[in-house]
Amino acid sequence: MKSGENPYIWQQQDWPHWRYDVQQLMGLLGQVHRAQGNLLGRMQTLGLGLREQATLLVLTEDVVKTSEIEGEHLNPDAVRSSIARRLGVDIGALAPADRHVDGVVDMVLDATTNHHQALTPERLFGWHAALFPTGYSGMVQIRTGRWRDDSSGPMQVVSGPVGRQKVHFEAPPAHLLNAEMSDLLLWFNVDQKDDSVVRAGLAHLWFVTIHPFDDGNGRIARAVGDMALARADQSPQRFYSLSAQIQRERKDYYDMLERTQKGSLDVTDWLAWFLGCLLRAMQGAEVTLSAVMVRANFWQRWAGTPMNERQIKLLNRLLDGFEGKLTSSKWAAVAKCSPDTALRDINELVTLGVLTKTPEGGRSTAYELSRS
Repeated sequence: MKSGENPYIWQQQDWPHWRYDVQQLMGLLGQVHRAQGNLLGRMQTLGLGLREQATLLVLTEDVVKTSEIEGEHLNPDAVRSSIARRLGVDIGALAPADRHVDGVVDMVLDATTNHHQALTPERLFGWHAALFPTGYSGMVQIRTGRWRDDSSGPMQVVSGPVGRQKVHFEAPPAHLLNAEMSDLLLWFNVDQKDDSVVRAGLAHLWFVTIHPFDDGNGRIARAVGDMALARADQSPQRFYSLSAQIQRERKDYYDMLERTQKGSLDVTDWLAWFLGCLLRAMQGAEVTLSAVMVRANFWQRWAGTPMNERQIKLLNRLLDGFEGKLTSSKWAAVAKCSPDTALRDINELVTLGVLTKTPEGGRSTAYELSRS
């Protein structure tokens, strides 16, 4: 750090004694808790099968988006299949196993389904090793399942593409990590004086500030936050994705993180942003629930109609929100079949009334779910 610059929050004398104005946050806290209660209440009115489908949708989005924030793009079908295997949810044909995808899924599920268990260094090491099963981050070998050692220099928290990365702040040096993480984990496992959702915001910020690993800190910080939220919900099932909302607000997230790191131990502004983001995630979950209901009603309507695996797979893709227009060539590509087979599958569904042609014709003939 250059002479004359303000210290980072971890360099201040009162670190890590967080302060915040409860009165200033009361309005947002009230909205979050009401949204939380409404969402949990609505989920309880659904049957077990629909709750499982909602959880599957949310967790798939959560795993995909938490990796996207770090610039990694996972295959949604592989993620969905990995989660379905672990939850025992029947989704028909499963995508092949991918140990990199499985590692992210294992971490997210352990954080939420086992939220009541203590968070320990060994558990965090397990999550970290699961994220990097080969011991490499890209082409770079990293220390897995251990705190970083700063052998290549101070840990800087950056965002943006390689070559145009922006440094947001510098984390504490490696020789402080044992003490820093002990303080965080003792607070996380024992101290219960803060509001439950405030704890999630503080846990996320605290972990990101320390940045204890060579890589994967953002994903693990979000898992720690999800674990705190699962405790707040008193439920292992996830009905909203904070990671997906952070991805939508990524620039604001990094801007707020940078301002907080260079500010004081009064983190009221950070918590206000975090609670607002959480509220928007919960409100967005209504879209997920609507999608689950649409899917359930659709398959209830067509329950007695014989369909092959390709048709079921493509119809589910349409129900999930197919990107672009569905054409026979896209059907063939997704279903891995010949163009003739694809057209035969489609025509059968059009005849049954499951699919209908869009108004465009000729080479641009496309199909959509029938609304009648």
